[in-house]
Amino acid sequence: MPPTACVLDGRSLTVEDVVRVARNASVQVTLEPAARRALVESRRLVDRAIQSNQTIYGINTGFGKLANVRIPPDQLDQLQTNLIRSHAAGVGSPLPLAVVRAVMLLRANVLLRPTSGVRPELAEALVAMLNAGVLPLVPEQGSVGASGDLAPLSHIGLALMGEGQVITDGGRVASAADGLSAAGITPYRFGPKEGIAFINGTQAQTALLALMVYDAKVLWRTAVGAAAMSLEALRGTPTPLDARIHEARPHQGQVMAAELMRALLEHSEIRESHRENDPRVQDAYSLRCAPQVLGSVADAIRFAEETVRVELNSSTDNPLVFENGDVISGGNFHGQPVAQALDILALTLTTLQAIAERRVERLVNPDLSQGLPAFLTQDPGLCSGLMMVQITAASLVAESRSLAMPASIGSIPTDANQEDFVPMGMAAAYKAGRILTNAQRVVAAELLCAAQGLEFLRPLVPGRGVAALYRALRELRPPVAPLTADRPPGPDLERVARAVAEGELDPLPGRLLPL
Repeated sequence: MPPTACVLDGRSLTVEDVVRVARNASVQVTLEPAARRALVESRRLVDRAIQSNQTIYGINTGFGKLANVRIPPDQLDQLQTNLIRSHAAGVGSPLPLAVVRAVMLLRANVLLRPTSGVRPELAEALVAMLNAGVLPLVPEQGSVGASGDLAPLSHIGLALMGEGQVITDGGRVASAADGLSAAGITPYRFGPKEGIAFINGTQAQTALLALMVYDAKVLWRTAVGAAAMSLEALRGTPTPLDARIHEARPHQGQVMAAELMRALLEHSEIRESHRENDPRVQDAYSLRCAPQVLGSVADAIRFAEETVRVELNSSTDNPLVFENGDVISGGNFHGQPVAQALDILALTLTTLQAIAERRVERLVNPDLSQGLPAFLTQDPGLCSGLMMVQITAASLVAESRSLAMPASIGSIPTDANQEDFVPMGMAAAYKAGRILTNAQRVVAAELLCAAQGLEFLRPLVPGRGVAALYRALRELRPPVAPLTADRPPGPDLERVARAVAEGELDPLPGRLLPL
C-alpha cells in the first residue's frame, strides 16, 4: 500500500496505520468495497428488525436508564439526533488534532464491521471529513469509558451533522456547517441505530493507547541504549548480560534487552581497560539488573500492544447485529481492557524512568561514578555542570509516581446507577501520556549525562553501538555539544527529548527485534 493511502476493512487496521494517518494529514483513507457491501446487507437486517415492530434497545427505546421508554416509529431519526446532541457534554482543552484524526479513523474502521448495522454512507461521510482535513473540536474531558467514549465521539458526530465547531484544513476554527460546506460535504442525518452505533465505542481511549504504544516502543529501544551508554561511562561490567543468565530465566523482554545491550557493547575498549584487577565484584542493581527491569517494561508494552491490536478491529457498540438477524444487547463498549492496558503502560513507563534516574545519579555523584568528576564538569565548584539535570529527572520521576495510581479501579457510578461500574479510560490515557512524556525527558537526561561521562574516558572508545548512539546525539541539529563550561542544560534536555520521542536515537536502527 502506498504510504499516502490507508484502506479500511474493519479487520486489519494496525497501530502503524493509526500512527501514519494520525500524524500525516496527506494520507488518504478509503473503504474496502467488500466491507461496504457487507454493511449494506447488515443494514437490511436492521431495517427488517425495525419493521417487525419488536422492541430493540437503542433503536426504538430510550438510552441507559431510559431504556424502558418505547419510541414511536416517526421519531426514530430524531431519537438518534437527540442522542448526539445531548451527549456532546465534553469540557476542557481540545484534543490534539493528531488524536482526533486517530479517533475518526478508528471509528470509521469499526463502523465497517457488519455487526454495527449502519449505512455505509455514515463511514463514508466520516472518512470524507477526515480526508478533507475538517476536524471536529473535541474537548478532552467528559468520558468515563463506558458506554464507550460517549462525549468525545458525540462531539465528532455533532460536527458530522453540521453542528459544533471544527478546525479546517487551513488551521482556523469554524462552525461545522461552514467547514463542511467549504469542503463540499453534506451534513449527515443519523438514521435509526446510527447515533448509538457512532458514540458507543472505545475509540478515543483506544486511539490514545495506539499512539502511546507506538511511542513507548520507540522509547524503549532508546532507553536500552541509554542504559548501555551509562554502563560504559561508569565502567561497569557486561558480565550480567551473558546470554546463559537470561536463558535460565527466559522472559522474552529480558532476553531481548540483554541481547540488545550485548550488541551495543561489542568491541568496547573501555571494557578491556578494566577487565583485569577491577576491585568491584558486582555493579549496583541499576546497572546489573537493567535487562531484567527493562525487559519487564518490554513485556508490559507488548501486553498493551496486543490489547490495542484486538481493540482496533473489534465491534464495541451496542446492540450488535448478527447474520441471522438477531440484534443483541451486550457490553462490548466497556473500556476496561483498554483502561487497564493504559494503566499498565503508565506503571511500566514510570519504572523505566525511575531506574534511568538512578543511573543519572550515579553518573553525577562523585561517590558513585567510578572516578568521573563531580557533576561531570571539568571544574567542580566553580562550575555546577549537570547537577540540575539529575534534579530535573528526579522531579519528573516524582510526578510520574504520583500519576501512576491506576485510574481503571476508580469507578464512579453514572446514569442513575445503570452504569454502575465504569473504567475511566480517558483519565488513564491522560495520565499515561504525561508519564510517557516524562519518561522521554528522563531518558534524555541519562543520555546527556552518559555522553558527558564518556568525554572523560577518552581516548578509550566505547562499544560500537554505544559509539554510534553517542555520535547520533552529538550530531543532532541544533547540536548538543559536550559540556566545557556551564550553560543552561534545559535546551539540550528538550532537544534530546524530542530526538528520543521521534526515534532519532534508536541505538541499532534496522536491527530486527520484536519490540
